[in-house]
Amino acid sequence: MAELGYRVLGVEHKSVPPAAWGMTAREFLSTAPYLDEFATPVLTVDRAALESNLAVMAEWAAAAGVRLAPHGKTTMAPQLWAGQLAAGAWGITLATGWQAQVGRAFGLTRILLANALVDPVGLRWAAEQLRRDPDFEFLSWADSVATVRQMERHLPEGTRLPVLVELGGPHGRTGARSVEEALDVAAAIVRSERLELAGVGGYEGALAHDRTDGAVAAVRGYLDELARLHRELSGRYERPAIVTAGGSAYPDLIVERLAGLADEQGAHGVPTTVVLRSGAYLIHDDGFYSGISPLADPSAGPALRSAMHGWARAVSRPEPGLALLDAGKRDLPFDEGLPVPQRHSGGEGVPPGAHVSALNDQHTFLRWPGGGDVPVGSVVRLGLSHPCTAFDKWRLIPVIDDADAARPRVVDLLHTFF
Repeated sequence: MAELGYRVLGVEHKSVPPAAWGMTAREFLSTAPYLDEFATPVLTVDRAALESNLAVMAEWAAAAGVRLAPHGKTTMAPQLWAGQLAAGAWGITLATGWQAQVGRAFGLTRILLANALVDPVGLRWAAEQLRRDPDFEFLSWADSVATVRQMERHLPEGTRLPVLVELGGPHGRTGARSVEEALDVAAAIVRSERLELAGVGGYEGALAHDRTDGAVAAVRGYLDELARLHRELSGRYERPAIVTAGGSAYPDLIVERLAGLADEQGAHGVPTTVVLRSGAYLIHDDGFYSGISPLADPSAGPALRSAMHGWARAVSRPEPGLALLDAGKRDLPFDEGLPVPQRHSGGEGVPPGAHVSALNDQHTFLRWPGGGDVPVGSVVRLGLSHPCTAFDKWRLIPVIDDADAARPRVVDLLHTFF
């Protein structure tokens, strides 16, 4: 991890000032740079919000009696993974064999792959890692007997790869579509000489997208089926069991329905660890997650808050009530809601009614019905939605001391691996 500080900055690092090219990250940070030294557009992470979110989620999970294996694919930033582990995370979740290889290269000792690993290259890599290091723990998923057969086909003899049975739901994503189908998958794993049954898992977020009564009922019903699957398998586990669900949008429902299964000492049956794979909490947002997460309500206690912002400069005022900013789809997320203008240069608020109506590849359409102004050359701070599709657009992300400061200072640089 320390070696990241010695990476040389260059033209491949979007928006880093040319004066920093040729410096190492450490050398540049030693100059105590300000954010306004960076070109626009730029994505930033707020250090104070980041540290607060880390503590809020760690304390909430501990009080609920569940473990955290944050989904590392959200940021693909090993520096942030290290902070999550230092705050007590049980492990790190990843989504592909390559992402797992990145995690292992940065020293991860427990990786939960929230996906089926059927790629021959990835399977052979995982087997070799397990062979080399008895202390390394790697868990994968399977949602069909065909998946089990494919894994067996490519794993070398002598491998014992822990596998969780994945339960899905109607119109969901992956996952066996019923408990009965999932039991068949578990039976195939138990029969395997190269796999071992390690638990059950799934993703409730594929079945709902809001907090309406119907959505909450669908999530609860799914989690109840996941709990039933675990109970049905209690006599077949070959090792301590894991029960895992997502947890970025519905962590409260997971705790409500699954936390009671936690029994890490095996006092009431098979030793069981309940794991949340929440990925978005660390960065949070000013869009989708701020509207759906129960941990975003400050009236209920310490709350998550957005740690990311986009900063874009007005480059054109072609007609009244319209400014074009120099950020677009290549720079900012847009799949879970468009950016929200929050203020512009000098700490001023944006004109009343200001909103983003569209994003092109390299332009943001900022509109307002009347009054106020966003002059050419002014910089607009934008609230963003969905950290998963924000970080993947940046190889290097400046961490600032305070996004609300009149002149934020850059205190760190996050390296991403996408």
